[in-house]
Amino acid sequence: DVQLQASGGGLVQAGGSLRLSCVVSGFSFDEYNVGWFRQVPGKGLEGVSCIAYTDNSTAYADSVKGRFTSTIDNAKRTLYLQMDNLKPEDTAVYYCAADGFHRGNRFLTSRRLQIRYWGQGTQVTVSS
Repeated sequence: DVQLQASGGGLVQAGGSLRLSCVVSGFSFDEYNVGWFRQVPGKGLEGVSCIAYTDNSTAYADSVKGRFTSTIDNAKRTLYLQMDNLKPEDTAVYYCAADGFHRGNRFLTSRRLQIRYWGQGTQVTVSS
């Protein structure tokens, strides 16, 4: 049974940092592409990052490049999203996700139904 459990959200001032975690079970990181999406209520889903299982290559949304870094700790079965220099426009609910087919920019531009597995969301709020 595949599960993804996200945590680490919170309230932070602009310019600050947060690290999101996503503990996975039921699969290994060499089986699925994994990454993060975010969504503001009333707006569409935005792909944030992706790590491809084939070669560990990473892809990031232009809006977060140079500020966000996604990594994997295989021993802890955890996907991370380190978010630095946060901006108010980063405020959203963040979701971790996994899919065996979509990777890279295709992962980032996928709709919810195109991605196989989702974790529950964690709220990130950045105050100005």
